[in-house]
Amino acid sequence: MPEIAAYPSLRGKTVLITGGGGGIGAAMTRRFAEQGSKTAFIDIAAKPSQALAAELRAAGHAVHFEHADLRDIDALRAAIAHVRQDFGPIDVLVNNAAHDQRHVTAEVTPEYWDDRIAVNLRHQFFCAQAVLPDMVAKNAGVIINFGSTSWMLGMGGMAVYTAAKAGVLGLTRSLARDYGQYNIRCLAIAPGWIMTERQIELWLTPESEADLMQKQCLKRRLEPDEMARTTLFFASDEASAMTGQQYVADGGWV
Repeated sequence: MPEIAAYPSLRGKTVLITGGGGGIGAAMTRRFAEQGSKTAFIDIAAKPSQALAAELRAAGHAVHFEHADLRDIDALRAAIAHVRQDFGPIDVLVNNAAHDQRHVTAEVTPEYWDDRIAVNLRHQFFCAQAVLPDMVAKNAGVIINFGSTSWMLGMGGMAVYTAAKAGVLGLTRSLARDYGQYNIRCLAIAPGWIMTERQIELWLTPESEADLMQKQCLKRRLEPDEMARTTLFFASDEASAMTGQQYVADGGWV
């Protein structure tokens, strides 16, 4: 990976990343660990997450992995408690976990709606709720919520997902307003089409990539590590005046 900026303010901080075992999340787990942060992540995929944690620990980094399904709020809270026991109070929360499963609007049931909201929005609120007492006690903290450009682009074929991701911005702005008095910053990052292994395997075709290159200002693929480097900046003190906003990181697509 390319050499990147060092952020002294992240050294020794306890960072919690949801969905940190694969894709953009794994890139963030690596980068925060390299910054000297005590890096914890929660993921439902046990084997790749365990392998990532073992690799980073072998390299001398402080890493803690918790296996949990974030749809289960009790399990989520227990996982965060375990992180706190190991690494101390949470300084930075990155709400990254999501799943952009396609669906036909006419076939969506109330149960499917609730499941997709749980996967893509609800856990962001309850993760924030769980770590905010740590941040209030310290009078400092950062919460970064991952949204999406899908709703801004008016993409079809996944109405519940785009509704959830639009909700991320509302959640972000409300938390920023309520907790700014405690010096807690809350931001959202809305990635464009980031070429994770899953995206390449499931959705990328020569036709879809040609269409993307026609619409995107940058005529190249965007990589997970670019989102990780963006997140480092917003989590660091270099972004100390930034809160309540959404940063669109899409190569100029929207």
